[in-house]
Amino acid sequence: MGLFDKLKEGLSKTRTGFLGKVDQVFQGKKIDDTTIDEFEEVLITSDIGTEATMEIIDDLREEVRSGKIKDYKGVKEFLKREMLKILGLPQPFVLYQERPFVVLCVGVNGVGKTTTIGKLASRLYAEGHSVIIAASDTFRAAAIEQLEIWAERSGAQIVKHQSGSDPAAVAYDAVEAAKARGVDAVIVDTAGRLHTKTPLMEELKKLKRVINRAMPGAPHETLLVVDATTGQNALRQARMFHEAIGITGIALTKLDGTARGGIVFAIKKELNIPVRLIGVGEGIDDLRDFIPEEFVKALLEE
Repeated sequence: MGLFDKLKEGLSKTRTGFLGKVDQVFQGKKIDDTTIDEFEEVLITSDIGTEATMEIIDDLREEVRSGKIKDYKGVKEFLKREMLKILGLPQPFVLYQERPFVVLCVGVNGVGKTTTIGKLASRLYAEGHSVIIAASDTFRAAAIEQLEIWAERSGAQIVKHQSGSDPAAVAYDAVEAAKARGVDAVIVDTAGRLHTKTPLMEELKKLKRVINRAMPGAPHETLLVVDATTGQNALRQARMFHEAIGITGIALTKLDGTARGGIVFAIKKELNIPVRLIGVGEGIDDLRDFIPEEFVKALLEE
């Protein structure tokens, strides 16, 4: 299966739910205030977010008023243009700084953070980069064990301390090891215990400071991993982490298991944080660069 087909298959639940509702609103009906109001409700319930919805609806009313849109086909073409306008240009994940390029991965427990790190390490290794994974979620022995398995599978090295040790010390050692060994990338795992969120955010701030001490300018990417199936909760998490530590990019996991892929638009519109990576399956190659044009096409093509 090709890359686009895989994405289209992964978005099938979102597409079916969203297009089905849009069809019900517009199919065979006059485009007027009533149908536009119904369409607004569809956008809101599809997790596209209040700000993105308001922009789409305001622009739609204007184009209907001016006679640019006369039928359902016109609405679909308009929707494609609007979605692409909101998402903007692709901002994929790339190593762009001096080496080692340090990626700090954050997110609450259960979003697929460890798996995302493993897949990212595998991808970088396949591209010819050397990688060190820092097992800085020292609160869960299982997380360290999981990362060891991923490191073995992906060809990455791992830096770990014993369970319960200082997460910042692990990150510091990993960056120092990468510098000494001439390694291209360091990916730092972190804890995600949200029920103790104030200490967690303080811990993440400390991690950033310590990484920067080991290498000025690092981390070069602070990547928030969020689970697409949680819808608006993913937006709340993104806002909270961004306010606390400054997120530079998002990896959106489990898009293949949800009808809530619209959250991509809410995150971009309300927080202006680029979605860099999306997970569309269980396979090691199913962590993809987020390309807005492909995403919108896969979402709107029946």
